[in-house]
Amino acid sequence: MAVTPQTNTTLAAIACALRERDHFVICGHVSPDGDCLGSQLALAAALRQAGKQCACVLARDEEPPRDLAFLPGFDGLVPAARYEGPCEVFVAVDVPTTERVGDAARLQAAADLTVTVDHHAVPEAMSALSYTDPDVASTTMLVWELAAVLGAERDRIVATCCYTGLMTDTGRFQYQNADAAAFAAAAEMVAAGAEPAVISRRIYQSRSLASILLEGRNVDHMALSADGAAALSWLSQADFEACGACKADAEPMVDVLRAIDGVEVACMLREQPDGEVRGSLRAKGDADVAAIARAFGGGGHTAAAGFTFAGTLVQAVDALAERLGIECPVRPGEGVH
Repeated sequence: MAVTPQTNTTLAAIACALRERDHFVICGHVSPDGDCLGSQLALAAALRQAGKQCACVLARDEEPPRDLAFLPGFDGLVPAARYEGPCEVFVAVDVPTTERVGDAARLQAAADLTVTVDHHAVPEAMSALSYTDPDVASTTMLVWELAAVLGAERDRIVATCCYTGLMTDTGRFQYQNADAAAFAAAAEMVAAGAEPAVISRRIYQSRSLASILLEGRNVDHMALSADGAAALSWLSQADFEACGACKADAEPMVDVLRAIDGVEVACMLREQPDGEVRGSLRAKGDADVAAIARAFGGGGHTAAAGFTFAGTLVQAVDALAERLGIECPVRPGEGVH
């Protein structure tokens, strides 16, 4: 394990603390992905085996990704803003800061005990008990280990949720973080009942027609740096409306850019219904996109990061083009579509 500034305990100590409590609220980050929801639902399943009461809450009152609806427990997800139940223990998974738990910050503040299990390194702990290992490929790898320490049966439900997080955070085991430890953990999860073909089909082979149409606009808007090493594209609300697409339909778009031969850094900008602009970054090789994300108030990992841009979509395109060395980006409103 890589020791991080916010780590102040062990998984064994966290397990001891969890055994002594009965009511849990488990939360991840805003705009949850497979690792976030997989971690929440896997930990909840493990704790429920011991008779614990668990609620998995969403950091924002927004629709979670529908391609993850097959996960056991998905239908029980509750927006934090609407949760009114007990919160003896607040467990944050796959999220390093209070700002990123969104509406759940009030639950965290009211809890008797706060816990963090994560793989995002930040300077300070946000919980009384905090365990972070940035060397693991996914937070679900830590939850998988924690479930064993808790003495839970790592059954098909826990395995399915954990494998989903591991598969998505390694980009189908294609990213730089897909190391020997990731494959070893995946093998354990498969042996416990996770079905790789089924999970892959539900996430990667069940795209909507709207998502395919949106991909065409993504490619039309794309611009490359002079050396072809950086790719930038964007999607406006007008694009979403024209294609009949929703937020989840845009999830594959940054990987479309990343897949281009010669591209080392890919950036995808998405305009939200409220005008907010979200950015996703992906890297190949040694490029560090987390550094780019931090420059815009975001964060993440070396090969995968994200941010929310403070400004309009046009301003975001201009700022990222300058950062990536793209001299003539295709800008919103300049005649495409």
